[in-house]
Amino acid sequence: MSLIIPNWKVPKQVKAISTTRLGGYSAAPYQGFNLGSHVGDDLTTVLSNRQALIELASMPSAPIWLNQTHSTEVAKVNQPTNSILDADGLFTSVQGVVCSAMTADCLPVLLTNTQGTQVAAVHAGWRGLAHGIVENAVEMFDGEVIAWLGPAIGPSAFEVGEDVLEAFCDFDPQASTAFKPTGSVGKWWANMDQIAAQRLNKLGVSQVFASGMCTFSDPERFYSYRRDGVTGRQASLIWIE
Repeated sequence: MSLIIPNWKVPKQVKAISTTRLGGYSAAPYQGFNLGSHVGDDLTTVLSNRQALIELASMPSAPIWLNQTHSTEVAKVNQPTNSILDADGLFTSVQGVVCSAMTADCLPVLLTNTQGTQVAAVHAGWRGLAHGIVENAVEMFDGEVIAWLGPAIGPSAFEVGEDVLEAFCDFDPQASTAFKPTGSVGKWWANMDQIAAQRLNKLGVSQVFASGMCTFSDPERFYSYRRDGVTGRQASLIWIE
């Protein structure tokens, strides 16, 4: 198993990781370290992968998992729970509560304040990002915020239509700089990292770090829904120790 440690400078009590598909117990087409219980994989195997993650990362409690629907809902949590919450983001100011966001091309965004007393994990697909999930998450913080953008489909792989371009540019004309024509009529390459950074900068978040890792183009390390269709999920997680 292999974990990615975010390339950001945050208070030492803030712990954050992003998983890959390397290792784990799942069989094809979920081959590896699948953490998604909703994708058709054997549930017992998924639970084994999740338990291995807790042990590998020395987590203080089991992660809180979400039923993600590309909404803009960010749930505030004050204690660990085994319940699956209906939201696309988690926020906490309580030590030992592990926030998670599962992805397989969508952009995971991890957030902390500079004091290390508040953290959040956000699942930002293009719909959630366009409609304000990052704004909703940042609003919950006190003080200056630091952000990390995890592995997601990259700017040379995420082909979108005019509807996606318009959804972002209607909100902020500057977003047009994050889209490049593919050569096909009405199709664009979208840079999710750039769009997210623009949104965060407008909220006053100047410290934005990005993994720069593309899920689509790295089948050995990452699950990708757009590449494979039926596939597993990796996760990005954050907590206060």
